[in-house]
Amino acid sequence: MRPEELNHNELLEVDPVRGVVRFAGQRALLLDAVAMGLLREYLVSNFGLIAARAVLTQYGFAHGWRMAEAMQTEFSWDSRDDWRSAVLRILALQGLFVLEPASTDPLSEQGATIVASYEAEQHVVHFGRSTAPVCWTICGLASGYLSRTTGKEIYVLEDHCMSEGAAGCHLLGRTREEWGDARAEELRFFDRKRLSQCLDVSLERVTRSLKAAEQKLRARRPALTFAAPIVDEPLGIVAKSTEMLQLVEMARRIAKFDSTVIVLGESGSGKERIARLIHDESPRAAGPFIAVSCGAITETLLESELFGHARGAFTGASQDRPGLFEAASRGTLFLDEVAEVSPGMQVKLLRVLQEREVRRVGENKVRPVDVRVVAATNSDLEKAVADGRFRQDLYYRLKVVELVVPPLRKRRGDILPLARVLLAEAALRLNRAITEFTPQAADQLLQYAWPGNVRELENAMERAVALARGLRVDRDDLPEAVRQTVPLHLPAATTGAVRPLAAIERDYIVACLEVNRGNQTRTAEQLQIGSATLYRKLKSYGMIRGSRRLEASG
Repeated sequence: MRPEELNHNELLEVDPVRGVVRFAGQRALLLDAVAMGLLREYLVSNFGLIAARAVLTQYGFAHGWRMAEAMQTEFSWDSRDDWRSAVLRILALQGLFVLEPASTDPLSEQGATIVASYEAEQHVVHFGRSTAPVCWTICGLASGYLSRTTGKEIYVLEDHCMSEGAAGCHLLGRTREEWGDARAEELRFFDRKRLSQCLDVSLERVTRSLKAAEQKLRARRPALTFAAPIVDEPLGIVAKSTEMLQLVEMARRIAKFDSTVIVLGESGSGKERIARLIHDESPRAAGPFIAVSCGAITETLLESELFGHARGAFTGASQDRPGLFEAASRGTLFLDEVAEVSPGMQVKLLRVLQEREVRRVGENKVRPVDVRVVAATNSDLEKAVADGRFRQDLYYRLKVVELVVPPLRKRRGDILPLARVLLAEAALRLNRAITEFTPQAADQLLQYAWPGNVRELENAMERAVALARGLRVDRDDLPEAVRQTVPLHLPAATTGAVRPLAAIERDYIVACLEVNRGNQTRTAEQLQIGSATLYRKLKSYGMIRGSRRLEASG
């Protein structure tokens, strides 16, 4: 029987009673192509592209070698040409691809072409269009078979692949000497030493990640233990106020889905923390989280940064470089200060969000991307749309889900728990045993408006730790703006108690006088009242006896 006459009748045996399947006389298994694709996706995601290729290539080589041994016991072809031309026919009968009849010998000068490669199809399903051939298992199978049947070390490689958008996958088989140095890097995937190195590197990478996470947790645990054991901290967010609890709950709900999210809020209020919460609570948590500040990069550089560039696209582009959309594949891309994006970039960004594909600067082909986008801004986007500074279609594309982070002054229930956590973290960094506030310091923290929000509070805590004389932070250790804040005496949130206006006025005037160290003239100027008016009020409060005015020199 000639190789071209091979068919399933001669090679495939099925025992309908026992369910045993044999191919070329050897026990065989029926494996689902989709399941093999999932295995590839798992290998790439957990061990990296290089390690996955090494594993699949060497698995294919061993399988091909074993298959050749089985065939040699079943058939007795004398011509090596028969054995050579049979290899792709046998693999096609196993369902790996469809063989083009015109070219069946990968060792010939023109090579061989296959179509409908299951491996190329599954790679595109899980990772999108590739930039290099991906039929690693098929190349390994053909290499192992030909090496066994020819008695030489034959290595089959691809010139182009359907995963790149080609019409078919083109295979060429050569010895190591015939390949020379041109594709030496690819030949290394057939070496067992290469496989061992790849797996060692992958395990080392996983180990480093686990150690880094362990160190973070180790540093975080004492901070939280000292600061506020009762604080619930979902992934770095202190949320005790009703406003923040509602926001965190909403972020966790939307995290389960791939919808685009826009996070609004004042500068320093914690927008990136919310974006990270969405990423960490999502199915993409194992993927990368990449943040980029759109307002800090010029339009030309931002395009290259987001979409990548080809070699020679502009001065200094010495090599191809993927952009952040590609780098964030299977993860989350956080676009901070998105309102600062120029009109020209807004058009390009809108296209990427709609088509889910990018075009590198200097290239014509598009590349699919699998990334979730979370944007943030401290600007009023609706006003920017009305003023014509921001595209309406991009605004609605980003605003699938809108989350608003309240400023710190509107969630006063979070100030002290958050301050305690930040205080403990600063104390750990500066190696100081400070974990508490005096009552006066805590009261000042609650009274201050915190225009810089959490970022300002963090800086204030580091300053307080550095300046504190004792084991507690006192009022004098706080920044001047915080120290000078006059108590507002807002109605208590828990009891709803409302104090008389006259009592509030008295406390406020007394507090202002205390801030100015008794200087009545300065206090009257700040309150925008006359000195005589202030004098009468102080006298009515019983703070001045007789007709003599008490004026501190301050």
